[in-house]
Amino acid sequence: MNAKISEPSVRTALVTGGNRGIGLEVCRQLAGRGLNVLLGARDPKLGQQAALELFEQGLNVTDVTIDVANHGSIDRCLSKLAKEDIAIDVLVNNAGVYPPGSVLTSSEEAFRETMEAHYFGPVRLCRTLVPQMQKRKYGRIVNVSSGSGSFGEGLEGPAAYCVSKAAMNAFTVKLAEAAGSYIKVNTLCHGWVRTRMGGKNASRGVEKGAETIVWLAMMPANGPTGKYFRDKREIPW
Repeated sequence: MNAKISEPSVRTALVTGGNRGIGLEVCRQLAGRGLNVLLGARDPKLGQQAALELFEQGLNVTDVTIDVANHGSIDRCLSKLAKEDIAIDVLVNNAGVYPPGSVLTSSEEAFRETMEAHYFGPVRLCRTLVPQMQKRKYGRIVNVSSGSGSFGEGLEGPAAYCVSKAAMNAFTVKLAEAAGSYIKVNTLCHGWVRTRMGGKNASRGVEKGAETIVWLAMMPANGPTGKYFRDKREIPW
């Protein structure tokens, strides 16, 4: 007879790149829905400031230091969480970079940095956290991608960014296949959002940019997995 898995009274979410822009708004909205939120930031001071801002609003948000482009930083963060017996139920791979340039003009360093942030970092996080989620029979993985990573939309944008987001999309499909039915793994394009990366002329605010991310993070047991969304609607890869 299988032992019954006891469900936590409160789920815990880790949001990378959570100290500003869309990531900060995702932290705000998830905490507002009752989750314990770990606000991930590579700069400890910026992470502390952002988490304090939300904590002072009565939200259960704590900062953690994690640079997703640095394997050592990822390992240190996960090791610290394990020692504190903190289980991650929801992972939002949001941290990102946006180097300019074409395939021929972008530096090799730009390609490496972008692939580390958008692909290898999320892969490393998922390879540690998903097996733990499988044991608890619950998990939500949200990979924040872009229309720039979509073959259906022509891979428009800077080369390194497009290639890395396309890799993230492919990883989403393969991870969903491997993770099993209790884990929901999805990706999305949040549209053009007014952030430091998106610029002041973007058509959307951060609230709209965070909307589909939060929706996927709170996906019910009968929800989709291995899919690509914009505005809560499935879109072509």
